[in-house]
Order: sequence, then structure tokens, then C-alpha cells
Amino acid sequence: MHKISFHKMEGAGNDFVVIDNRNYSLTLEDIIQFTPKLCDRKFGIGADGILVLQPPLRDDVDYTMIYRNADGSDAGMCGNGARCLSMFAFYFGFGSSQTFNVHDNVYESEIHSDDSVSIHFPVHVQIEEVKVDELSFIKADAGTEHLIHFVEKEHLDNDEDLIETGRKTRYHESIDPPGTNVNFVHCDDSKQISLQTYERGVENLTLACGTGALASAIAAHHRQGKSEKHSEFDIHVRGGRLKASFDFDPNAATYHQLILSGPANFVFKGSITV
Repeated sequence: MHKISFHKMEGAGNDFVVIDNRNYSLTLEDIIQFTPKLCDRKFGIGADGILVLQPPLRDDVDYTMIYRNADGSDAGMCGNGARCLSMFAFYFGFGSSQTFNVHDNVYESEIHSDDSVSIHFPVHVQIEEVKVDELSFIKADAGTEHLIHFVEKEHLDNDEDLIETGRKTRYHESIDPPGTNVNFVHCDDSKQISLQTYERGVENLTLACGTGALASAIAAHHRQGKSEKHSEFDIHVRGGRLKASFDFDPNAATYHQLILSGPANFVFKGSITV
């Protein structure tokens, strides 16, 4: 049994339980085991996932970020979570510019004077057009797997249909590697999109998804047939607004220099026995 202190944080409505593991010696197995309990909205704290600030596991970073979905599964990268963990680290003594790793990738973050946070992604993204059950999707991996489907604006309010499509598509036999997040996007104009994301591991729509916002902005750039080498998008999600920017290499047909910016807020703090 452990009594651990935690902070509850949110980034555009994507909410997390945040733990500083420098104060404990929790193993990854411990974290995976208690994550579903802590994230349960009826019997626990309630969250879309758990963020853990881990002592650095390599020499070129300030700390290591561990993120688990609400069911305890590995989400890969979480953009909104990374912003929250960076703000958490800043609050507890780290600088306004930080480096951290998620698995083998090293990310950079910047805390701004308006309490927003920008995360620099070290990934190169290539898109692929696919069909799943006769629906057209764009496949893009912005640190974790995403499918993007473009819809009419009013369809974004049809939660029941979005959830049904997300659940059917999430583990569809045609998707390789298996298991993906599913994004539903409307292009409001050439620089703004509206987004709803069905997140794996949460198994529902969430108020925001950071990597989904990046992947969806890249998909919108591709769909609009843009050739410009630098683009910025405003992304409207139910929990607020995010900004995505990236560079495009038309010769290699790849996207790089990905930056996700948006809010990161403390909600409350407490302690719980696990």
C-alpha cells in the first residue's frame, strides 16, 4: 500500500492525474496496476490518463515522461499531457525550457508568459490515404497512431454516431499496426479546423487530443492540396483551442518541425492510497 500525493491537471479539457515519482519508487508495473482505479470517474479521482514525472532515464533530458491511458495501456505520446507535465515540472523548479523523453523520442517544451505551453515534436510524418468500411481516412502518426475522417460541421455534434464509428474503426482488421485513435474533422477555413477525437484507451470521445490535433492539421493541409512549406492551424476542440504548426517537405512528402501549443492548468491536488 502506498499513500501518494497527486495533482489533477487539464489541457483544453483533456484531464490527467499527475504524480512526481522522484518522491517515490513506483515501478512501471505499479503505475499500470493502479492507473484504472485512479482514473475511474466514479470510484477514483477521474481522468483520461496518468502522467508520471520520472527521474531521467537518459543523460540528454531533464526528466522522463510516463503516460498511461485510463485503462493502463501505453498511449505512446500524449500532446496535451506533455504540456501539463511540463507546466507541472516548471511549478516544481524546472526551467521554462525543458527536454524530456517519451520512450526513445526526445521532446522540447517551452512555458510562455500567458501560461500556455509549446511542445516540439522530433518526428517526421508521412500520410497515407486508406479506406475502412467504405469510409475514407487519412492515416498519420504524430507520435502515436491516428486516422482522420472529414465530416460536415453538423456531424461533429452527433456524438452517438462518432462513438459508434470510432469503436468500429479503432481495432479494425485492416488497420496495421492494430489499434488507433480516430479523429473527425471539419475544415472551417484554410487555417482553422474543428475536431472531435475518439481516443483508444479511454474508449470514448475526449474534450481534446493533442497528437490528434497535430495529425488532423497535417491531414487538412494534405486534403487542401497545399504546397507551402510552413503552415499554422487553429484547432477548435470541445475543451478549448489548440495551435499546430509544421513544415512540409514537398520532395520527400513529409511533415516535420511539429509544434503543439495550448493551455495547461492545475485543477486541484490531494493524496490517495493505492
